[in-house]
Amino acid sequence: MKYGFWAPVFGGWLRNVRDESMEASWDYFSRLCRRAEEIGYDLTLIAELNLNDIKGVREPAMDAWSSAAALAAVTKRLEIMVAVRPNFHHPALFAKAAANIDNISNGRLALNVVSSWWADEATQYGLQFDQHDDRYGRTAEWLTVVDGLWSQTPFNHQGERYQLTDAVCEPKPKSSPRPTIYAGGESEAAKNLIASRCDAYVMHGDEPEVIAEKIADMRARREKTGLPPMIYGMAAYAIVRDSDEEAQAEVERITTLDPDAPGFANFDQWLSGTQLERELKIREYSVSNRGLRPGLVGTAAHVRDRIKAFEDAGLDLLLLQMSPQLEEMERFAAEVIRRH
Repeated sequence: MKYGFWAPVFGGWLRNVRDESMEASWDYFSRLCRRAEEIGYDLTLIAELNLNDIKGVREPAMDAWSSAAALAAVTKRLEIMVAVRPNFHHPALFAKAAANIDNISNGRLALNVVSSWWADEATQYGLQFDQHDDRYGRTAEWLTVVDGLWSQTPFNHQGERYQLTDAVCEPKPKSSPRPTIYAGGESEAAKNLIASRCDAYVMHGDEPEVIAEKIADMRARREKTGLPPMIYGMAAYAIVRDSDEEAQAEVERITTLDPDAPGFANFDQWLSGTQLERELKIREYSVSNRGLRPGLVGTAAHVRDRIKAFEDAGLDLLLLQMSPQLEEMERFAAEVIRRH
């Protein structure tokens, strides 16, 4: 299993806890990432949003790509997976900048291609927001342009959205044959695009048997393309404590609703149905990306056993969130990574 973590670009991951002692700043971000590669983590995922959807839209949110460039210069081993939204980046300009970052990092850049979901953010910034399946049409053409510029000189393209004539992108990325391209999605359009155009599939958190089914489905789609096997990753929120009781107390703390938190009014309208449905929705509002579903909550032995179940399901990579992140990542490295 490879161990990745979400870089704290939003000042935390918990919607009900206002101050997680992990500010959205270069000082904390860089200190955390440099320490992470020293204690056994393999990868960091840097989310790309111009607005802070965790702490509230008026709170700080670090820019993903300038942060990635800076991080490339101060780390040595960590794979730097950066989210990119095609409707926010012209592919030719992006290919040039990303290739440069890959060279700065000595071939450690990876992309997490995200077909945008937040219409209000695009509207605020005056940017194009495509409807659902149109997003994947844009993403497919965008990837064609980026791949072409990274592999051909000159590159020509006359498409529905982008046109390039004798375009040159030098130097090429150092990664071979290209930086790894990760993507996630649960619609048919998303899964078919990922199976045919990407290198890795990333999923929201879930139980091992559900993840096993998703991996089997994507493996079947991938085999039809004739391309090499994919990498499979999953988001998860981890809580490691000396006892199950202590771990569950922490779950209770982070999922206790704060009615004054930004976004609570919308969530309160969303709540409906049975108590079981309500409890699930509270957990998934409190911790993003269905992070509590994988059950990486409890003693270190329990968490190691759960990770083994995900390995048996075919999972290659965990993308972890924790809070407060620096302290919890130290604990997780000492009690899980080094003993797994």
